[in-house]
Amino acid sequence: MGNNCFKFKQFTVFHDRCAMKVGTDGVLLGAWADVSDCRSILDVGTGSGLIALIAAQRNNLAKITAIEIDTEAALQAKENVGNSRFKERIEVLPLSFQDFVPVAAGEFDLIVSNPPFFTHSLPSPDLRRTDARHADSLTLNDLFVLSKELLNDTGTLSLIYPFLERENIMLVAEKVNFHLSRETVVYPVRGASPKRILLEFNVGVKKKVDRNELVIEEKHHVYTPEFIGLVRDFYLYL
Repeated sequence: MGNNCFKFKQFTVFHDRCAMKVGTDGVLLGAWADVSDCRSILDVGTGSGLIALIAAQRNNLAKITAIEIDTEAALQAKENVGNSRFKERIEVLPLSFQDFVPVAAGEFDLIVSNPPFFTHSLPSPDLRRTDARHADSLTLNDLFVLSKELLNDTGTLSLIYPFLERENIMLVAEKVNFHLSRETVVYPVRGASPKRILLEFNVGVKKKVDRNELVIEEKHHVYTPEFIGLVRDFYLYL
């Protein structure tokens, strides 16, 4: 199967027709997001379907809707879901978030997204990859405003973003009355600068923020116990 797919413990993800491939960001967010007690989950920009599949593995009762603006990626996500044991609980739709909101049925307990966030980088020659990577198709403001329309009164929004975008994210969240409830600063290797941040927001009562840090590697290819503990249920060789 070569580089066309990534085999996890309970499912296999083919990603050769997806602009953005399976990566650590998606696994981190899928494993970190609080799916407990959720009965309805929306994965915005599902790509290959990775996060939706992780959510289904972690919560055996939740119904999951996965939307993807790129038609080829949506088709591949649908195939990945169809080949999994979770196919009865995941629906993949080839829609943008903007187009999904007017036709969405009901409200969600959780919205999770590994969104396009490279707003300042040069566009890729591959137009599909550019759409997947850049925030032009889904701005940060759109993500929060549309999420608020679809979340129930106790719903949460979970995201992964570059660490340097944290201040901007907080400004947008505050503007639309989202409250930060949990955040994890992610370091690629011990002693390095943080590269990513995992953020959870809620639309209900403001509460004390749960803050922590996660280091992925002690050194090259030597994973920390904390990282292994978070992702061991998914990665095949951990």
